[in-house]
Amino acid sequence: MVTTPPDGRAGIDAALVKRLIAAQFPQWSGMPVTPVEVDGWDNRTFRLGDDMTARLPTAPGYAPAVAKENHWLPRLAPSLPVAVPPILAMGTPGEGYPFPWSVRGWLSGERADRGHIDDVSQFAVSVAEFILALQRCAITGGPLAGEHSGFRGVSPAHYDDDTRRCLVTLKDRIDTGRAAAVWEAALAAQWRGAPVWFHGDIAAGNLLVANGRLTAVIDFGTSGIGDPACDLAIAWGMFSGESREAFRRAVGQDDDTWARARGWALWKSLLTLTECIDTDQEQAAASQRVIGEVLADHDRFGRTRPLGGQGSP
Repeated sequence: MVTTPPDGRAGIDAALVKRLIAAQFPQWSGMPVTPVEVDGWDNRTFRLGDDMTARLPTAPGYAPAVAKENHWLPRLAPSLPVAVPPILAMGTPGEGYPFPWSVRGWLSGERADRGHIDDVSQFAVSVAEFILALQRCAITGGPLAGEHSGFRGVSPAHYDDDTRRCLVTLKDRIDTGRAAAVWEAALAAQWRGAPVWFHGDIAAGNLLVANGRLTAVIDFGTSGIGDPACDLAIAWGMFSGESREAFRRAVGQDDDTWARARGWALWKSLLTLTECIDTDQEQAAASQRVIGEVLADHDRFGRTRPLGGQGSP
C-alpha cells in the first residue's frame, strides 16, 4: 500500500470505470462508482454499488495478474481458511484503457493495523494457518514463479544487485556489515524443496480484519508456485516479541527457509529506506526498525545454527 500513487494511475478514474461497465457489463451500469478509501500501487480499485468492486491495473507489468487471479482464486478459495476476493467477471481493454481488468465481490473488513486486532499473537497464528493452507493447495498447472510474481518465489539472489547497491548507499546510515552477513546467509540457504503456492505479499495492507480477527486475504497479484520463504517476511514487518514467536512456531519451516525469509525482509526494507531516508522520516523509521529486527534475528538464530537444518528456529 502506498500514499503516493504511480504515474500509471493518471486517467484511471470513476468516469472511466462507468464507461467500461456500461460498454461491457450493462447489467451493472446503473450502480454508483466510487474510489476505495485506501488504494494500492499495482491497481486502482473502485466500489461498484455496495457489494462489488472494479479493479484496474495501473501499468503493463501488473496486467498479467488479472488473468492469473481470475483463473486461480476460485480454485484456491475452497481450501483456504479465510475469504479471498470472489471473481465475478473479467473485463477487456476498451474506452481508451489498454489492459484487462476485473469485477469482484466486495470483502468487508478493515486493514490489519494493530488497533483493529484483538490479540496480535492469535492473529499471527491465523496468518500462519493461512500460509500453511495455501502451501497445501494443489500445484498442478499453477504459475511458476517469475516475472509475473515480481520474482517472489525464486531465490532472493534475483535482487542481489539491488541489495548491494542499497548497502553502498546506506553506508554509515545502518550497520551494513551485519546486513551484508544476513544477505550472504540468505543467498547461501538455497531452496531445495518441492514447489508450493505462495502469496508473495503477505502484509498488513493485504490482510482484512473484522471483529478483531483475520477474515480475508486480498491481492494475489504476486502469487505463484515456488519457494514460500517470501511469505515469512511479515514476521519482522508486522510482528514482534511474543507475536513473532507465535508466528514462528505456528508456521514452522526449516532453518534455510527462515534465512531466505530474512533476506526478503532485508531487501525490501533496504530498498524502501534508500528511497525515503531523507524525505519521509516516518517511513524511514519503520524500515530501520525492520532492518534492526532482522539483524537481531540473524544474530539470535542465523549464527548459531548451520544452514541446512530441518527444525524451525
